[in-house]
Amino acid sequence: MADALSVIPASVLRNLSDKLYEKRKNAALEVEGIVKQLASSGDHEKISAVINLLTNEFTYSPQANHRKGGLIGLAAATVGLTSEAAQHLEQIVPPVLNSFSDQDSRVRYYACEALYNIAKVVRGDFIVFFNQIFDALCKLSADSDANVQSAAHLLDRLVKDIVTESDQFSIEEFIPLLRERMNVLNPYVRQFLVGWITVLDSVPDIDMLGFLPDFLDGLFNMLSDSSHEIRQQADSALSEFLQEIKNSPSVDYGRMAEILVQRAASPDEFTRLTAITWINEFVKLSGDQLVPYYADILEAILPCISDKEEKIRVVARETNEELRAIKAEPAEAFDVGAILSIARKQLDSEWEATRIEALHWISTLLNRHRSEVLCFLNDIFDTLLKALSDNSDEVVLLVLDIHACIAQDPLHFRQLVVFLVHNFRVDHSLLERRGALIICRLCVLLDAERVYRELSTILEGEADLDFACIMVQALNLILLTSSELSKLRELLKQSLVDPAGKDLFVSLYASWCHSPMAIISLCLLAQMYQHASTVIQSLVEEDINIKFLVQLDKLIRLLETPIFAYLRLQLLEPGRYIWLLKALYGLLMLLPQQSAAFKILRTRLKTVPSYSFNCDQIKRASSGNPYSQILHHSGSQITEDGDVNQDNGNLQNGINFAAKLQQFEQMQQQHRMHAKSQAQSRNSSPSLLKEGPKAEEPRQPPASDTNRPSSRSSRRGPGQLVI
Repeated sequence: MADALSVIPASVLRNLSDKLYEKRKNAALEVEGIVKQLASSGDHEKISAVINLLTNEFTYSPQANHRKGGLIGLAAATVGLTSEAAQHLEQIVPPVLNSFSDQDSRVRYYACEALYNIAKVVRGDFIVFFNQIFDALCKLSADSDANVQSAAHLLDRLVKDIVTESDQFSIEEFIPLLRERMNVLNPYVRQFLVGWITVLDSVPDIDMLGFLPDFLDGLFNMLSDSSHEIRQQADSALSEFLQEIKNSPSVDYGRMAEILVQRAASPDEFTRLTAITWINEFVKLSGDQLVPYYADILEAILPCISDKEEKIRVVARETNEELRAIKAEPAEAFDVGAILSIARKQLDSEWEATRIEALHWISTLLNRHRSEVLCFLNDIFDTLLKALSDNSDEVVLLVLDIHACIAQDPLHFRQLVVFLVHNFRVDHSLLERRGALIICRLCVLLDAERVYRELSTILEGEADLDFACIMVQALNLILLTSSELSKLRELLKQSLVDPAGKDLFVSLYASWCHSPMAIISLCLLAQMYQHASTVIQSLVEEDINIKFLVQLDKLIRLLETPIFAYLRLQLLEPGRYIWLLKALYGLLMLLPQQSAAFKILRTRLKTVPSYSFNCDQIKRASSGNPYSQILHHSGSQITEDGDVNQDNGNLQNGINFAAKLQQFEQMQQQHRMHAKSQAQSRNSSPSLLKEGPKAEEPRQPPASDTNRPSSRSSRRGPGQLVI
């Protein structure tokens, strides 16, 4: 210090700490001259002493004016050193950087000014302090004093110029510093950081693209900034990087894909759009490299397909199609299970479009990797079944396509039908809303006869009799009305002459016994009119309730549709189809006279010509139990409506109708007992309970049927039968 005092006059030191800037400036000029003389004589020891004096006695002084003088003095000393300043930077720069955090804003301002002048002198030698200077500038960019901010901006521009022309700058050492600050929320700091990223990226010798994953998330975070200027700067930087990626032969797509997936779920619309755009470009540029990240990318894309912003929806759909078009194999790290898990999760999405695309993915995986998908079947099967209750018809149809694809194997087919029946059982509304759609689609995809046979087998042993009745009625209505089941109807029409039709009739009969109207409909469809008439006459009072009449009303209206045109044409030959006529009159006798169905059927029967009746046929058709011949002569075979022949002990086309009638009556007896039990559990009135035993009374011969309608009654006034 003594050496310094010997070369610097006391007056200069006094003026250096003066409160007036002009005096401090003049003193600094004298210090510059003194240091210049010492440098020319090579007396670096005294120069170091001068710098130490300025540092310890001035820049670290508790007096603000002393600190200001010390800063301007250090800058002056550097100017005096000129080309020899580099060897003294270790003494000069640290105290200046320390002053950046001074409590006095004017001191901070002069610190910026001092470092600016120092940097102008030393230029490239300045780089060794870059990280410390960058950290200081980052803080000053958000300074509360506008003058300090302005000075910091000037210094920042100079430092950028120095860095861009220097070959000593280390990007590897800088990136950790940048990464630490990328999530700062201060808008001034964000502008500062984006500015540096842009500048460094413009330097050909600096590979910012290679380090993009380190600060990419921070840039995306800035896209949602409240400042339009910051959003614009961040978007501009990202656009430039994306262009570089397109032109670069080697890019780390994986790390960036992880970041993009997270940002695609951002609540900010602009951020989502940018992220999904990047993902789209990544898939186009290097889909193969992204195979391990397919599941993550899919998790980001599927929700965006239903985004409220159209631009996002368009890009997401395009990306989804591009991704699905890439045919990757499990051997290439393609995780089928992970993708199935994502698709299953998205089936719970509130958005229809997302659910549809999730199903498309499951379908695609089934087609390409069937064995792998079936390994995860237990994980997705329940969700796929639940999707059958979806509000969207398109979703339900796609789910059915997937189920049909799975059910190509007999084991899975059985499992599907069993679960489907179970779903209908626990959710009757599903049967009402989607039953026809589901059954018809499965019949198209899996063969109608196969589906109906399996359903019939399951329902035959159904313990819930109420559900079995409802389900059979639904299946029967679908069978009679759906265009998809036209071939099945044609097969059943040939039941008397075609073994395949007979086999199907027998297969359906057992479960159709749950519903009297279903059995009658099946017999009419199969042209087994004598059995239909017998079933009608076997009905007892408990069978004729409001539900039965509703089903009968539906059947009467169906008889007027093109599906039953063949039956109506057969009425032109009542002599040949006398059992058909009797069956229809039997139905007429069951209908309330005031009902629309009664009037429809009566009108139809009035058109039947009477000229072709044969007295013998009428006599035979009206003489007692129609199965008396079968019961007493087991060798009878009916080959056409009303015609009886003998054939060595074989019944009609191999069908034992007496046994079938008994089967029907036994099933109906179970339903009656079940209804009685339910009525008792509800503490029904004694009058209703007394009606129960009537179900066990032996059937009366058809001749007594003329008295039966008067005793049939409905619980509702309009339903009373008056024949």
